Amino acid sequence: MGAVWLRVCDAPSPDAPAVAYAVTRATGGAVDRNRVKRRLRAAVARHHGQLTAGTAYLFGGDHRVLHAPFATIDRAVGELVRAVGEVTSA
Repeated sequence: MGAVWLRVCDAPSPDAPAVAYAVTRATGGAVDRNRVKRRLRAAVARHHGQLTAGTAYLFGGDHRVLHAPFATIDRAVGELVRAVGEVTSA
């Protein structure tokens, strides 16, 4: 799902993963942006055990996240997290 994206870098603390969310104003008003962040946060929480300590994750989403089925968002987040895990463990 191209509506969800992920950027990673080294986290300030090597003990735990750091997670943040970015949603631009182009997504809509504050209510819509907050809803996108809540949906992303819920999906990321389901994959928290797969996040690597010492890595900072910046998840973002656009207006399509508002109306997508949660299973689609969850699958997209899971694929992104797994892809990062494969790269960082290689």
